[in-house]
Amino acid sequence: MQILAIDASTEVCAVALGDGVNWHERSEIAGQRHSELLLPMIREVLAECGVTLEQIDGIAFGAGPGSFTGLRIACGVAQGLALGAALPVVGVSTLEAIAETRRDLAGGDRIIAAIDARMREIYVGAYERDSGRWREAIAPVVVAPDAAPLPEGRGWIGAGSAFAAYPALREHYGAAVSECDATVVPSATAIGKLSLFRFAAGEGVPARDAAPMYVRHRVALNIAERAAGLRL
Repeated sequence: MQILAIDASTEVCAVALGDGVNWHERSEIAGQRHSELLLPMIREVLAECGVTLEQIDGIAFGAGPGSFTGLRIACGVAQGLALGAALPVVGVSTLEAIAETRRDLAGGDRIIAAIDARMREIYVGAYERDSGRWREAIAPVVVAPDAAPLPEGRGWIGAGSAFAAYPALREHYGAAVSECDATVVPSATAIGKLSLFRFAAGEGVPARDAAPMYVRHRVALNIAERAAGLRL
């Protein structure tokens, strides 16, 4: 099974193509240029692998939580490509993808994934490896750092930008967290790998049914919030 995976949920724009064993990925710090970079990167990855869109079996995208704009861009691109090629689509949790990325980079079977959600809040979820897949120990939520839910037990690894944006978050978890890596962002390869189980189980949806997972259901700030310098 050949999967195209894309992500624009953070400041990184990433594209990967693979079959579960071999993955070819391109990624770039995009800032606010995801809409400019994503389609050219997809064309480059397909060309480098000698694969056409019609030869792949599905498209996976980072569904969120994350940047509202980035999530809409990734979902829209996935829908457009899938519609034209009649391909199924799977949206993958970006927090679970952070757990998978951290495991690929440096190991770990118990990951608390947390990213900066702006507005003095974080997106956070906890994932535990079980029989070769991630089990959701804490479902994704948006909360203030000092209200982040605590997982059971110890030996958890913190991963994601929230641990850099809010240093007190590490203290909040106390002895439950043995180490943190604030540099981890969801890779497109991780999103592709996580989608394989779902494609194989027939969970791919038609392009029209793909949707972001915002968690925080707000798409705009009020005047006072903008004046205070808050950002979504």
